[in-house]
Amino acid sequence: MNIRSIIILLVLCLHNFTLAQENTVHTADKKILNIKRTDKKPKIDGILDEQVWQNADIATDFISFRPIIGKTLPKNKRTEVKITYDDKAIYVAAYLYDDPNLIMKQLVNRDNFGQTDFFSVIINPNNDSQNDTNFFVFSSGQQADAIANPSIGEDFSWNAVWQSAVKLQDDGWTVEIEIPYRTLRFAEEENPIWGLQFSRQFRRNREQYTWSPVDPTKGNFGLYHGELHGLSGLKPPTRLIFYPFTTAILDNFDGDTETSLTLGMDVKYGITDNFTLDATLIPDFSQAGFDNLVLNLGPFEQTFAEQRQFFTEGVDLFSKGGLFFSRRVGGAPARELELAENEEADVPNEVKVLNAVKVSGRTKNGWGLGIFNAITEKTFATIRNTDTGESRQEIVEPFANYNILVVDKQFGGNSAISLINTNVIREGEFRDGNATALVANLVNKKNTFRFDTELRMSNVNYQNEPSETGFSSFMFVGKVAGNFRYSFDHRFADTKYEINDLGLNFRNNRNDFGADLSYETFEPSGKLNSYRFNFFTNYRRLVNPDTFSRFNFGGGYRAFTKKLDAYGFRLNIEPGKQYDFFESRDGRPFIFENFVSTGGWVSSNYNRVFAIDGNANISTLFEDGRDLFRYDFEIEPRVRVSDKLLLIYGFSFDFRNGDRGYATEIDDEPILGERNRQIITNSLSGNYTFNPFHTLGLTFRHYWDTVNYDYELFTLLDNGRLTKESGFNLDNLEEDPNINFSTWNVDLSYSWQFAPGSFLTALYRNQIFNFDENADDGFSESLDLLFREPMQNIFSLRIQYFIDFNNVKSLFKKKNKTKGRQVNTLNNVRPFYTVP
Repeated sequence: MNIRSIIILLVLCLHNFTLAQENTVHTADKKILNIKRTDKKPKIDGILDEQVWQNADIATDFISFRPIIGKTLPKNKRTEVKITYDDKAIYVAAYLYDDPNLIMKQLVNRDNFGQTDFFSVIINPNNDSQNDTNFFVFSSGQQADAIANPSIGEDFSWNAVWQSAVKLQDDGWTVEIEIPYRTLRFAEEENPIWGLQFSRQFRRNREQYTWSPVDPTKGNFGLYHGELHGLSGLKPPTRLIFYPFTTAILDNFDGDTETSLTLGMDVKYGITDNFTLDATLIPDFSQAGFDNLVLNLGPFEQTFAEQRQFFTEGVDLFSKGGLFFSRRVGGAPARELELAENEEADVPNEVKVLNAVKVSGRTKNGWGLGIFNAITEKTFATIRNTDTGESRQEIVEPFANYNILVVDKQFGGNSAISLINTNVIREGEFRDGNATALVANLVNKKNTFRFDTELRMSNVNYQNEPSETGFSSFMFVGKVAGNFRYSFDHRFADTKYEINDLGLNFRNNRNDFGADLSYETFEPSGKLNSYRFNFFTNYRRLVNPDTFSRFNFGGGYRAFTKKLDAYGFRLNIEPGKQYDFFESRDGRPFIFENFVSTGGWVSSNYNRVFAIDGNANISTLFEDGRDLFRYDFEIEPRVRVSDKLLLIYGFSFDFRNGDRGYATEIDDEPILGERNRQIITNSLSGNYTFNPFHTLGLTFRHYWDTVNYDYELFTLLDNGRLTKESGFNLDNLEEDPNINFSTWNVDLSYSWQFAPGSFLTALYRNQIFNFDENADDGFSESLDLLFREPMQNIFSLRIQYFIDFNNVKSLFKKKNKTKGRQVNTLNNVRPFYTVP
């Protein structure tokens, strides 16, 4: 049976499963809250004195699901929520009774929970249990928001503009919220029923309660939502939002100073009720943070997390199947230059993104569609002849187009099937890449078993060489409910599977099998709130040649105490001969034997003024002729100086004695060496939050890494063993493989939210980098050498303004109504947050 037949058979099976699930949708009784329309919008000030709140139905009788399941609150800690609406927004009022002296209210950045009590509203206009919009309000007055579904969990990179206000009372705290319809996706219906949930957390003991009871032992959170009844005559607004911005940049490096001023705009447009177009018309990513560079001695590329907001927000559909790694768009140029001995090249670190657009959304019946497109500029490297001084330019990345198409179907409140295609087209004779994945995430009606599968095909067009088509798959089946759980998984990729034009795949040529067994508790017992044991094993082979690669087994334990401390430990054993086919860089195996590693971690209660995180690990080999010993530890104390100031210091130390690995290559022959490696990292972060709209932040990191090889070096035999008989040593190599690597980064930022969705951000950055062969230098000597290197200083000032087309329409309507009268309407165009 060929691959196409397998895919067709799987699609038919999934189609039948879909029909069965759609006929057995979760039908348990749901809590219902009836809503009434208001003719007068309540003032969002945290004071619940409007008449509308006197007549609204009350949502109360909250039930706990963490750490105890099913607990009710006494009257003096009860929660009462009321809700109303008009043609523009949903309004929520909540009275959260409590002892005001016990309410935690640390001020932190937006979307950061900190040590703060919170109240949340979860709305699902499709009422499908899978696509939630979450709004959080903290007792400090700060906000957080997220979109959520079973595939991605909660995505806090999504940001909306909405209003909230908080007031502390003698017997608790009150909240008022305005959620404009522009923040929600819904179709026009006469009497819609929306999914609804309210949640509250007491931070001092991490107790969390919901209006509609939740069973945390099985199923996704959305399955337990209640319903909002009584909505009538809602019309989705015109969803057209502009984010014009300007950034002024001063960049000083090695005595040269450059200045620039950029103008740009991001746009969000609701194409239909449920589908939105996001576009960055003139991209500006100048305020994306520095990457935390580390020395990479391994065979696989070094990657970093995405920091550009356009590529982090609303990309859940595009992430399905693992085919999309957004750092490929505008990342480092792909072409490697071939230079003569007397040539040196100046290669740009990144490719300029000319524009990027994404369209995404989901219909009422569960169909999702995502379209992504980005265009990058042709990029040149300057190559200089060191003898003559002459220079020339070569293309290192041509004009390129990146696009993704996703079609997704959700059903049954807990399952989904997706088809994803990614495509990269480069101008000229540069390679093109295409990849397709069929993904299924299926959960049975009782939410006790899950089956996931991914079938992926790739095609790379090398232009002047034959194209290659590869195949990869992933399968997971397991019990996902109750205390006792187990699972089995399988990963496969042939030697031609290649998705790295737009995706991220560190390796192919794998045929891996895994199993996991766990036992966990969900309610307090003894001194613990919960604990979990897990045991695992993995068996790995290559596809070509069909041969054994590696085997390991182990386990772990984690526990959370009633004092809100946490700790855990782990053990990993790789018995017998293990074959690493990648360290050599030429496909031959490198053998090591009987590897054992173990470690533990602890995290104290962050509610305390002083808290600490720490972990430590050791590992070794039980192999004749090897004397490997590695240990590492990390300690991270944190001090909450006040509710406005938090300081976190981090120190890590990693020492590897007797490690062996790739050092260099001579005439296509890999040279390996035994080495000692020492890594020290110091970091400091601090945030001072004046109020929810003014924040000052500092991050600092110094990373120092030394690699010191033994004098005699190895070559690799075909049987996987190492030999010194080739006679290579440090003296007869052209380049010294010893390394002294260090970096220094400082980021100082100030952010002011001067109007809803509108920010002024000032950012100062400082960076130093050093790479040399002085591996014997100590810490102070290396630091001194680092500060002799050229320093980069960047200062940028960015202003971004939020413009809602509906507010602009309101402005013109008011002008027409007041024609002939002297009226200042500008102050009435946009609502401002109320400072608590």
